[in-house]
Amino acid sequence: MLTTSDLLILSIHVNNWCKTSAQQGEVESCTRRKVKRLLSFQRYCHASRLLRGLVPHTPGSLHLLDDDYLGQAGHMLSKVSAWNFDIFLFDRLTNGNSLVTLMCHLFNVYGLIHHFQLDMVKLHRFLGMVQEDYHSQNPYHNAVHAADVTQAMYCYLKEPKLAGQLSPLDVFLGLMAAAAHDVDHPGVNQPFLIKTRHHLASLYQNTSVLESHHWRSTVGMLRESGLLSHLPADMSQDIEQQLGSLILATDISRQNEFLLTFREHLDNQDLDLQLASHRHFILQIALKCADVCNPCRVWELSRQWSERVCEEFYRQGDLEKKFDLEISPLCNQQADTVPAIQTGFISYIVEPLFEEWQRFTEPSLLSQTMMGHLHKNKARWSRLRFTHPTSESQMQPHRLRLTTVQTRRAASTPISTVS
Repeated sequence: MLTTSDLLILSIHVNNWCKTSAQQGEVESCTRRKVKRLLSFQRYCHASRLLRGLVPHTPGSLHLLDDDYLGQAGHMLSKVSAWNFDIFLFDRLTNGNSLVTLMCHLFNVYGLIHHFQLDMVKLHRFLGMVQEDYHSQNPYHNAVHAADVTQAMYCYLKEPKLAGQLSPLDVFLGLMAAAAHDVDHPGVNQPFLIKTRHHLASLYQNTSVLESHHWRSTVGMLRESGLLSHLPADMSQDIEQQLGSLILATDISRQNEFLLTFREHLDNQDLDLQLASHRHFILQIALKCADVCNPCRVWELSRQWSERVCEEFYRQGDLEKKFDLEISPLCNQQADTVPAIQTGFISYIVEPLFEEWQRFTEPSLLSQTMMGHLHKNKARWSRLRFTHPTSESQMQPHRLRLTTVQTRRAASTPISTVS
């Protein structure tokens, strides 16, 4: 088994090799692969995709870690199952490569590389494509969010109620879906895409538009990287379909559907984790929990995520105002404060879901910890709703300054979202 240091060093060297190869004449073949992937799902090349790879980087500054940083990142990985894991710090220590580094580590921990006979170069190529296809200019829906969700999913997969029941395929699917669940997110929501007649809304008939796009993009990258090409065709197709089922479950408009089904199973005590279909359903619930777990983190981390998601909402509101569109709910910076948004989000989305998750996992120290943070954070946001605007966090994000390495690499031109 590879050590943590081996994985970190391998990640750096493969990244450098891929960058160098592209600079030495493989641009044409890379372009053909990208065009093939884009056309396979009728995707258009919007500005951010065209700019990526063309933004100048300082040679050697992004993919080399000194010994101190390498040691600190490795030390953090040794505690990756801790619920207070600081993904922002980890992203800085890995020079903006938190998602790739975390996934390689977790695949190694679970023995998935050996079990599925995965090619390390292909694995790194796939993960690099996924990480790059997240837009670092998004305050919230970026690769750091994907890494955070993946770390949360790992914590849930380790729950005693679940850990002994999962097959290697279950673990593989859970981690892959977590890593890719928001890939190529445009930083605006589904209603915005629908009312602007965006091509994705037309392609997916106004139903689970973003989630369908995340899934199809993931399948495209799986095929382009050749990660599963050595597996039987029926197995790779099954993996693609199950990944789709997991990613589509993150559609917030289906929240009540999943919550009611989950509650019925718990009330009837009829969940049988010996059944693959029941394990898959629990993976869907786990991914939904991981996706919205920010209010269950310690305040210092939770608050950062809250400010980031609200900043993304406000940017959408700015776009809508610019194009004389009705400003969407939660997107008006003058009317929708961070504390008000977070209090409602916790009350109507997070709390009901995690109450049922706690029922499923009990007795669980992790669930107790998460619910403790959730209640404290909700109370804190509630107090801040009625405090003076200049106090602690009644303030708006003030066009949030992002400090991660990925954001410093971001292109300044926003994506074109209005048709």
